[in-house]
Amino acid sequence: MRKEKLEELKNAIQALTIVSLEKEEMVKKEEESEGFLQVEKYRCCLENGKTFFRDKLLKGGKSGNATVILPITEEGNVILTIQPRVFTKEKVSVELPAGYIENEEDAYTAAKRELEEETGYQPKELKKLISYYQDQGCAESLITCFYARDCKKIGNQHLDKDEYIDYYECSYEELLELMQLGYIKDAGSLLTITTYQYQKCIRRETNV
Repeated sequence: MRKEKLEELKNAIQALTIVSLEKEEMVKKEEESEGFLQVEKYRCCLENGKTFFRDKLLKGGKSGNATVILPITEEGNVILTIQPRVFTKEKVSVELPAGYIENEEDAYTAAKRELEEETGYQPKELKKLISYYQDQGCAESLITCFYARDCKKIGNQHLDKDEYIDYYECSYEELLELMQLGYIKDAGSLLTITTYQYQKCIRRETNV
C-alpha cells in the first residue's frame, strides 16, 4: 500500500481516537427507558409445550434495522468512514458508511441518505448485496448491505450533533489490503466487502 495513503489514514484515526473513558454512575430505574438501548422481556411458548424467557434489545425504541454501503466512485475508488467506537479495543474504527433505517424508510432510501450524510457522496445506482441478522439471539435488527456504483461528491457531510465522522478515499486494491492489515474489523463492512468480491468473481467467471 502506498506509504502516503497509509499515513493519511493513520492521521485520521489518531484525530478520532478516544483518549479517556469513564464509567458513569448507574441511572435510576425510572430513567432507564430514556436511554438509547432498551430491553423488553418475553415469555416464549413452543409447540411442544415448553416455555422459556428471552430479552429483546431495542435501539431508540426501534428494531435497529440498518444499512451498510460499499461506495465506489466514478474513478473506481472506495469511500470509507472513520469514527470513534467507544467500546472496541482500538476506540476508533475504519469501516464502510452505515446507519439505521428510520421510520417510513425502506433500506434503499436509508442507504442513500446515510451515504450522503456521512460522506457527501451520492450514487448513480444502489444494488443490494445481502441481508443478515446482526444478533438474532437478542434482537430482530436486519442489516441490508449495498454496493453503491459511480458515486459523486455533491456536498458536505450532514452529521448529528453527537456524530464525529471523517471519510477516507482509497483504491479498491488498498481497501482489500486494509482488511488484511486489520484496519477493518466490523462484521458489516467485512461481510459487505467479501460478498461484493465474491459476486465480482462469479460475474468474471460467467463472462469467460
